[in-house]
Amino acid sequence: MKYASDWPEPSGPIDLSVHDLPHDSSALEWWYLNGHVEAGGRQFSLFASFFRYKLEDDDPSGQTHAHSVTWALVDLDNKRYHPVSLLDPCTPRHALDRLDRPGEVRDALLRRAMREVFEADLVPLPDRALKEHGFVALDRLELDFGGQRFVKLGPNRYSLLLESQELGTGAEVVFELKKDVVRHGDNGVVRGVEGEEMFYYFCPRCEVTGHVVVDGQRLEISSGSGWYDHEFGRELAGEREGEDEDSAPWVGWNWLSAQLSDGSELSAYDLFTEDENDTRGHWLILISPDGKRTAYQDFEFQARGDWTSAYTFNTYPVRWRLVCEEAGVDVLVDPPFESQEFVTLLSRPGFWEGRVDVQGTLGGVEVTGRGLVERRGPDPVKKLRDFFDAVGAQTRRAIGELVPVEPTAEQAERIIFGGTGSARFLQGVDLQQMAATALRPIRDLVDRGGKAWRSYGLLACCSVVGGDAQPFMDWLAVPELLHTGSLLVDDVQDGSEVRRGGPACHTIYGEAISINSGCLAYFLGQLLDYDVPLTESQRLSIYQYYFEALRAGHIGQALDLDGLSHMMEEVAETGQVEVLQERILAIHRLKSAAPVGSVGRIGAVLGGATPEQIHAVGAYLEQLGLAFQVVDDVLNLRGFERDLKTRGEDLLHGKVTHPVAVALGRLDAEQRQWLWSNLKAAPQTPDVLAEMLAMIDNCGALDASAALARQMVEDAWAQLDPLIEPSQSKVKLRAFGWFVLDRQY
Repeated sequence: MKYASDWPEPSGPIDLSVHDLPHDSSALEWWYLNGHVEAGGRQFSLFASFFRYKLEDDDPSGQTHAHSVTWALVDLDNKRYHPVSLLDPCTPRHALDRLDRPGEVRDALLRRAMREVFEADLVPLPDRALKEHGFVALDRLELDFGGQRFVKLGPNRYSLLLESQELGTGAEVVFELKKDVVRHGDNGVVRGVEGEEMFYYFCPRCEVTGHVVVDGQRLEISSGSGWYDHEFGRELAGEREGEDEDSAPWVGWNWLSAQLSDGSELSAYDLFTEDENDTRGHWLILISPDGKRTAYQDFEFQARGDWTSAYTFNTYPVRWRLVCEEAGVDVLVDPPFESQEFVTLLSRPGFWEGRVDVQGTLGGVEVTGRGLVERRGPDPVKKLRDFFDAVGAQTRRAIGELVPVEPTAEQAERIIFGGTGSARFLQGVDLQQMAATALRPIRDLVDRGGKAWRSYGLLACCSVVGGDAQPFMDWLAVPELLHTGSLLVDDVQDGSEVRRGGPACHTIYGEAISINSGCLAYFLGQLLDYDVPLTESQRLSIYQYYFEALRAGHIGQALDLDGLSHMMEEVAETGQVEVLQERILAIHRLKSAAPVGSVGRIGAVLGGATPEQIHAVGAYLEQLGLAFQVVDDVLNLRGFERDLKTRGEDLLHGKVTHPVAVALGRLDAEQRQWLWSNLKAAPQTPDVLAEMLAMIDNCGALDASAALARQMVEDAWAQLDPLIEPSQSKVKLRAFGWFVLDRQY
């Protein structure tokens, strides 16, 4: 490790009157504080980070540095997490410059959606833009980033002011250092996430006084203990040269600060690449009650339990065992509640930083403590497919808990009666028989996997209107169960032999059992109503939208079963296809678009949306559902990626799809008659099928259908866009629309 000219020598003291000051030569610098306080008889934790980073290009305003601040207040009694992130006004402009760099945003559709936001000079929520550049005094420690202030009052005393009028949350506190500062890492030198050389020191124990504000109420601190960190450094030139999008290094980290009951403290961190085997930095610092610092590198963070965000679908280890045999450290680290994710562009898409409780042994003596853990990674949003894989996994988990294949009596009672105390109806019920005949066909189909985008739509629409989707994570099951029910029944009606890569369920369980299980699946999602507090108005709206979806889907299926053959002789003769196209779109709209639109409206209701927002998100998801089916019609004739389905399968079954209808309007009379006669008979040879496919493609029908699908989505987005604020959820929803249109599977 190197020592820069403005860093203290390895054996020299840290002079806070000098080293607390901003370091103008640093490419990156931050000041960080956290604390644990009792205020108004309640327990809170807080943290705040003030960032200063050098701009690579001159800003039109003349600024040489950008400034951001992130902070959160953790309400332990009410299990609430209040995060705030304020970014520099130049963020959109400079984010545009970085957007296409290797590793920044690996999915092309997400980049495209972000570009729309940044080109409008906006910052997506939950980040907000500072109204003006932050103030940094160079001759003293005084930072003011949009009213969030960190000021050194005198030797060993610091003032921190945090305020969010939108949340009615904040703090005004004084940190007074009660121990000497110590160096982290290799005598103070550490390596940053992008290879920077950083100097890092911290004070592990401070007294915290002042007050916090929660829900607009000021609460005086009766006791409090805090932590202060400062880190600054320089970027290593050429660290990322020659890297492409997929090979650019991604670095995550674990970091812990803990204050223990015996008066000692510890801080541990490791930086790692995606496989978590390539360490970029690995240090544990133990500070004795008398302030002695000892550094260790042989230790382990052992993950003991995960939590998944309903906002980013990141899965974070949030329960840990920290073991360092040499130091005699063996402690369990657990959060009082798990939902402590911080979503921000500064660490796209977010990280987990939250209050934890510590218990175990230090040197063979039992200790307890409290601290903060920060965890970044791994990130599932490398590509949108990875994201939907994560959504699918959580959907299957939610259904697995709701629909167990080996239910207990308690679970069976919940399935039948919602857990309302009607156990008498279970008397004499064979639970194994119940599982085999009612539940297993559902689980069989669900567990094979699926696209999960319908489930995503529900939580996305909750988040995109500003709601908190986390309490509704298990509602991912609702759209998937609705869809699974329709598949079980449809496969019987259509005589399908294969579904999701396996035999259709009615070929395994019989038609009667599959129909019955399919109908049961429609009603299982209602059980989730019991798990979350809903107003009567919300519940009424949800039921209304859900049963609208069921009625529309059944009408659409009836029309689809009857088919459109009765129209085809006239269409083939005249070439008048307008009504035929309307009929095809009507079936798609009823079978697919209406249920998806209802799912979107349900999500918006859960998110507390306005009536205008509920209508607009529902309309957008309807058009996505309709476009999905039109694109499916196109792909069936154009070919699916990895040959997941037989090309031209719809033609082999004699099905009149949207591209076929478009083609019939573009072909001459002889071609129309030939196409219809072969479709009606179903192609008898591969040569005939190939000729039909070429005829439909060559007349431009496939491109025309794809263009119609695209226009549907864009028109619906134009109606929704002005009704919802820019946010990371909105970015994903926008990218998802293109994903549906551009998919090849």
